[in-house]
Amino acid sequence: MRQNRDGERNLFNQFGLFSFFLLFWANILFAESFADFKRVQSAAYTEYRDERDNAFNAYLKAQWKEYKAYITPPMYKEPKPKSIAPKPEQKVPKVGPIVKIKLPEVKKIKKEEKPLKKEVKKDIHFDFFGSVVAFNYDKKIKKAKFYPESQRGISNFFSILASSNYSVTLHEIENYRDTLKLNDWAVYLLVSKLAHRIYQEPNEEKIYTWFLLNKLSYNVKIALSDSKSIYLLHYSKEIIYATPRYSFNGKYYYIVSKYNKQNIERIYTYAQDYPEAEKALDFTLKTLPSFQNTKRVKHISFSEYGKVYKASYHYNENLLDFMNTYPQVDYGVYFNAPMEEATYRDLAEDIKRYTDGKKMSEAMNIVLRFVQKAFKYERDNEQFGHEKVMFAEEALVFNASDCEDRAILFSYLIKKLFGVSVVGVKYSDHMSTALYIPLHGDSIIYNRRRYVLADPTYVNANIGQEMPRYKNIEPESFIRLRTYK
Repeated sequence: MRQNRDGERNLFNQFGLFSFFLLFWANILFAESFADFKRVQSAAYTEYRDERDNAFNAYLKAQWKEYKAYITPPMYKEPKPKSIAPKPEQKVPKVGPIVKIKLPEVKKIKKEEKPLKKEVKKDIHFDFFGSVVAFNYDKKIKKAKFYPESQRGISNFFSILASSNYSVTLHEIENYRDTLKLNDWAVYLLVSKLAHRIYQEPNEEKIYTWFLLNKLSYNVKIALSDSKSIYLLHYSKEIIYATPRYSFNGKYYYIVSKYNKQNIERIYTYAQDYPEAEKALDFTLKTLPSFQNTKRVKHISFSEYGKVYKASYHYNENLLDFMNTYPQVDYGVYFNAPMEEATYRDLAEDIKRYTDGKKMSEAMNIVLRFVQKAFKYERDNEQFGHEKVMFAEEALVFNASDCEDRAILFSYLIKKLFGVSVVGVKYSDHMSTALYIPLHGDSIIYNRRRYVLADPTYVNANIGQEMPRYKNIEPESFIRLRTYK
């Protein structure tokens, strides 16, 4: 028994000695790792490449305040009609000049561009709506960690980013912005995807996104919640509906990532802006992005007095995927966005076959019928589970749409095909349009001019016939359309 106890004692001593050495080396390795982390942090504080960052980091270290959110209201005060009874088919009055639609000139077809090949020298490659993009970045930033998970951790992270060679990455972002014709929303998506590829941790990718956007002169704040989650607050002059909004010095900032979500945490942030970062996030689409063209074709038809009208057109699936990322913003963004030229030309060629040689009133009513009858009426909540406004290009592709989608599509076509001035007409639960034309019928006054109502949702209604329920109701607002080239 004694021998056994001595053996146990010796074994315990050996095991204890082994544990001691294991703990000793673990402490050394941890100390070296922590020391390396501290060296990176320490060096970052003294090697800023931009003098603005020294002063700004002081804001990040100062005491942040709690800010309360205001959820922007939905686009409509009341639910849209679940269904709308059509009118009986009726003949259209024949007035106005004879129509001959002018098609856009066919541009010389360039050889189909192939997807960009991966550039060997680049650090990261990824797909961006069908186009392969590639970036270099300073490997130093991979050492940045959101630690501790507090305001100080954000400041530490910022210090490493500010001392890195970030100018190369910024230049590449700007290059893609110009070559792919990206608007602000597309730039935000590009930066977000780049950050996601570099950092695996969501909070860290948001810090990097915030840093790059500020360097690109966008006015974006960073905020921290009680649960240690990081949020970005984007300054926007346009309303972003159903989204948390905060007010700073008379400007509105939105948490775009919380679009259409109800649960809001308490957030803490700073009131100061990053120096010279004054750009608002602009959702306007003056020109469409030049994404790689993945062609798809759509066939549609409708009938009128037994005659079948048909149309088909090509569209770029990558462009549709981009449009589908949009949150709900001001209606003017959708009403004034262009349509892809190839899509418009395909559609205009088919419409021309049915309208050329007819009186203006007949031709415009054919286009109205096309929007009324070629697509199923369905509210967004039934189709998507939430409110969604479609661009004209999207309304052509989806099988179903509701009132504002049809108003946007009809406005684009009627203005582009006939050069007629159009306004969007918004009620508390409905969207229609009105045309500046000399026709009899229901009308509204806009800018001291008489506009004749044309409802793309009221099936079989002619121009000048509004739904009875809206005839004696004053519209809430009007959406003005710019002039198309």
